[in-house]
Amino acid sequence: MSQNIRAIVAEKNAEGKVGANLKHITLDDLPDEDVLIEIAYSTVNYKDGLAITGTLPICRKFPMVCGIDLSGTVLESRHPKWKSGDRVLANGYHLSEEYWGGFAEKQRVNGDFLVPVPEDFNLEQVMAIGTAGYTAMLCVHAIIDHGVTATDGPILVTGAAGGVGSVAVMALAKLGYEVAASTGRPETTNYLKNLGASQIVAREDLARSSKPLEKELWAGVVDAVGDKTLATAIAQTKHEGVVVPCGLAGGFALPATVMPLILRGVTVRGVESIQTEMGRRERAWTDLAKLIDKEQLSNVFTTEPLERVIEIGQKILSGTVQGRVVIDVNA
Repeated sequence: MSQNIRAIVAEKNAEGKVGANLKHITLDDLPDEDVLIEIAYSTVNYKDGLAITGTLPICRKFPMVCGIDLSGTVLESRHPKWKSGDRVLANGYHLSEEYWGGFAEKQRVNGDFLVPVPEDFNLEQVMAIGTAGYTAMLCVHAIIDHGVTATDGPILVTGAAGGVGSVAVMALAKLGYEVAASTGRPETTNYLKNLGASQIVAREDLARSSKPLEKELWAGVVDAVGDKTLATAIAQTKHEGVVVPCGLAGGFALPATVMPLILRGVTVRGVESIQTEMGRRERAWTDLAKLIDKEQLSNVFTTEPLERVIEIGQKILSGTVQGRVVIDVNA
């Protein structure tokens, strides 16, 4: 087994500045966890961009191998659930924060963090979905579990051309919901309609100062943007509707009032994907395998080599990445 492992490693210098570089490590450098994985693919999420650039203090220990997602094959296991040859994936559980992550050719991971790769997906496809798509499915489940049906009205998806938004549009459309996709990039209109969006909402229609209550438009909302966009979406949500925030691409503020909550019974139901219990994780991946069309998925992602991770992380923060970027860690 090769001792030489390429990895994207974040380090903090004497001035406290965090930066990441492509480095070579060895098997002996890997953490003492109970499953050794030969990683095939990872993916670049917004959070990865924050970690790689040091924009926010995502990494809590140094040195840190970045990457909040991975898929691969078990090489060695001391965990009762896993054996050599098993196809597994991992996301969340503070990978790239407290535990070494997936931007590496091999990694040792706590076996409790792993999920079996659905039979219908290959290792590349599950990373095309990744944390972003998995989070999107958790948001869709929040809408379903709230009791919102396709006959109740359209579902608004903000940041729709991004990773979370793209998968949310696909899944909701497949379930029969009318999907309103919000984007600030008019050139993505055909892309979003091909995913299943029935209407396109301009970013500026939402990213503005809103009234406490506005015209009721949405039975539910999947929001990856935050700030004024989220506040406007809440003000436009129908009676007993649900708003599901899961990201902060537009900022972490929430300049809203309680009026939609107390006068229309609107529920704001946040979603986080890091510490989600295993039953909900497996439900999400099972439903993704049922709902995501493989041919459609192929139009949502591109695959890039490990050496481009830092560049892509910078681009994703600038909002110039469409869909998903999968990383072939062995390329």
